[in-house]
Amino acid sequence: MKTESKPIKPVRRWRTRREAPKGQGPGGGSPRFGKGRAWGAAARAVLWRGLLTLTGGIARKGALPDGGCVVVANHTSHADTAALLAALDARHSPTIAAAADYWFASPWRRRVCARLAAGFPVRRTGGGMDDLLAKEDALRAGHAVVLFPEGTRARRGELGAFHKGALVLAGQAGVPVVPVGIAGTDRLLPKHGRLRPSLVRVTIGEPLPPTATAQEARAAVAELHRRTAAEPLRDSRARKRVAAAVGSRWGLPLAFAWACAEALSWPLMPELFLAIACVALPRRSLKLALTALAGSLTGGLLALHLAASGVQVPHPLTTDRMRAEVRHELAAEGPAAVRHQPWNGIPFKVYAAEAGRAEVAAPDWLAEAALSRGSRTLTVGLGFGAFGFLAHRLRRRYGTYLALLGGGFATGLGLIVAGWS
Repeated sequence: MKTESKPIKPVRRWRTRREAPKGQGPGGGSPRFGKGRAWGAAARAVLWRGLLTLTGGIARKGALPDGGCVVVANHTSHADTAALLAALDARHSPTIAAAADYWFASPWRRRVCARLAAGFPVRRTGGGMDDLLAKEDALRAGHAVVLFPEGTRARRGELGAFHKGALVLAGQAGVPVVPVGIAGTDRLLPKHGRLRPSLVRVTIGEPLPPTATAQEARAAVAELHRRTAAEPLRDSRARKRVAAAVGSRWGLPLAFAWACAEALSWPLMPELFLAIACVALPRRSLKLALTALAGSLTGGLLALHLAASGVQVPHPLTTDRMRAEVRHELAAEGPAAVRHQPWNGIPFKVYAAEAGRAEVAAPDWLAEAALSRGSRTLTVGLGFGAFGFLAHRLRRRYGTYLALLGGGFATGLGLIVAGWS
């Protein structure tokens, strides 16, 4: 028994922005797809670029052509949507096809998908082609419609067969098909896995004509994905070594020992260690900062007891004027005097030793020191960790960063010692 097929409209030549009909906006825009949608697309782009910057960075190559287009991309992670919204031109107000039975199955998922991802529902159990063809007007108005032609997330490194919906939609609307390769999202948010830092890269290819076949589109996306994933990430050998050491089982004990030693005699403050370690391995910043704080407080208590017992511990790069100032502050304010320490440049070990000689009670000293050191150490550790995330793409410059950090620290220390001499 024969069934009548829906007649297919003739393929139109795709328009450029200059060929938009009179009365329409840039890219062929119409009142139906106006400024509100453009502002929403811009806000989503800023949102996802910011979030991806914090989770390792995003890099883009290429750009969408003028006018409407159908974007086809590989799909290995839910983070692919965020990557595309961050990388595609906001002036195209991209909308992304989403599985109706998953992303629109509940009110909260529907709101999240529609508002944060500009998603529109596509049925996978019948009627999906009609859902796609409903986007013809948006394409003719100069907007971009994004589809994952594989239909679902594929395994890492694989590319499934393409469904024909994207090509039929492009042919019906007379707009080009733009292949896009995405790499790094499978590491950032693996299928059935948890979020972890990773640089995401998006490569936008040359547009294919509306008459392109599924095989041609799949080959173009596969080649872009292969090239994008294979592009080497330039890194610093020094950063790799520091990250390996900090990430090993010795990383936290080293942070504790460094901070503890500084509270007793060591002249290099634990914030210098955090500046080195947290930039090299940002995901461990909180643990490193907390461990350094524990080491600093432990060393401070030990220094207080040693000084109270009459034991003299060497304090290199300190001066008699520093000690006289701390004795004056302790006499006037008691253990709360340690709150001056982050700002006046006098080392923490001087405060701990002088507090011991002044017979300050250990519990009172610990409470004030925890408040003072805690705020400083955690802020510094998390701050440098955030800097490490933001500067992810510049990690090849880590050696230069270390040189600048060392030079700045040495200069600052010299000025502080000279000022208190």
